[in-house]
Amino acid sequence: MMKKISTFLFLVLSLFFYSCDKQQKFEFKGNALGTTYSVNYYSTQHKNFKSDFDSIFNVINASMSTYLKDSRISRLNDGAKLPLDEHFKNVFSTSKEIYKATEGYFDPSIGILVNAYGFGPVETNMQLTQKNIDSVLQYVGLEKFELKQNKLIKSPEHFFLDFNAIAKGYTVDVLAEYLEGKGISDYFVELGGEIVASGINVSQQQPWKFGIEKPIDENNNRELSYAITLNKKALATSGNYRKFRIDSLTGKKFVHTINSKTGLAEKSNVLSASVLAEDCMTADAYATALMAMGFDKAKSILEKQGISALLIYVGANNVIKSYITPDIEELIIEL
Repeated sequence: MMKKISTFLFLVLSLFFYSCDKQQKFEFKGNALGTTYSVNYYSTQHKNFKSDFDSIFNVINASMSTYLKDSRISRLNDGAKLPLDEHFKNVFSTSKEIYKATEGYFDPSIGILVNAYGFGPVETNMQLTQKNIDSVLQYVGLEKFELKQNKLIKSPEHFFLDFNAIAKGYTVDVLAEYLEGKGISDYFVELGGEIVASGINVSQQQPWKFGIEKPIDENNNRELSYAITLNKKALATSGNYRKFRIDSLTGKKFVHTINSKTGLAEKSNVLSASVLAEDCMTADAYATALMAMGFDKAKSILEKQGISALLIYVGANNVIKSYITPDIEELIIEL
């Protein structure tokens, strides 16, 4: 009799510990920072962190959203002198580093041009003549800004900082860091196409895989060129094939990526840039810069800075080609 009781207790305890150790999948989707997000993670804690994610979105919006009039960055752009929060300082410091590394092609101070082209939160009604663009360019250049004693010091009288090309990636990093702090190692976080993934997709017992779209103009046509596997890595992709505006008066097409050197919102021969990095804000910023500079310059910067990337570009005779840095070839799956 005692033997049967012991066997029964052993089975009950085994089932109990198995149920405690079994990872449960959590999946959340929604809207944040003017785009959509998706978070998947596996946890034995059986705890829903959605309200914590929402809090993170709110804090970062309050720091860096140019669409909120009372955010810290909006008030700074309006001329207020304010102490800086940690999120702002983190993004600004990394922006300065990448500004130098990309020889100025990544430049959040082009916010004044973003507005002029109709992609930002402020309507300027400025006629996009070369003369007007040149007059605005005098206020562009991140070398004119610095941090001192927790304050933003700037030399131009008029400026408009816009961290849109790095803030989404930074937010993904913050969410990933939060999950890591909770002891979660199998997850992916995606915000507006910027991604951090860790561990594996437990349900499938496979690495996380993500597709890279073909750079096709038609808005409803979403085809994939490649897939890539990720673990403890960040991926950001930038392209102009769906981000453009048609001027209602001239019919001219302006793409979302603005060349900080010329002030022009015109396509380079790089159709899309996908960057793999240790953190998503770095990947996000480089992907934007590579789009603006054209293939030859982009390749040179990648080699000089040791950045991992996949570029889809227009080569000789208008042939679409791909360039993949050697260090990530084994992670890329051609479809």
